[in-house]
Amino acid sequence: QVRLVEWGGGSMRAGESLRLSCADSGQIFSGKTVAWYRQVPGEQRGLVAQISSSGTTTYADSVKGRFTISRDDARNTVHLQMDSLKPEDTAVYYCMSAGIWGQGTQVTVSS
Repeated sequence: QVRLVEWGGGSMRAGESLRLSCADSGQIFSGKTVAWYRQVPGEQRGLVAQISSSGTTTYADSVKGRFTISRDDARNTVHLQMDSLKPEDTAVYYCMSAGIWGQGTQVTVSS
């Protein structure tokens, strides 16, 4: 079964860093844009960052300068480096590509 698997979430303090990773079990990423979304209870899932197959990146205004998305096509993996974390970054983070979603990983940031 083709799927995306995320890991790396956890509980951090404001100002700390965390790296999320997403692996593709079935060549989903090949030639595709990969994106990270996040969702808090009661709100819609929102785009955090995305990276095209050529490496072009896009970020939500709220994370620009703090988060960095990267891809390792040799390992079918995409990373989201999150620096200078803020409590408002608390959410479940999802990886998505070609309409396929991962299961999500929880990130909690305390002040």
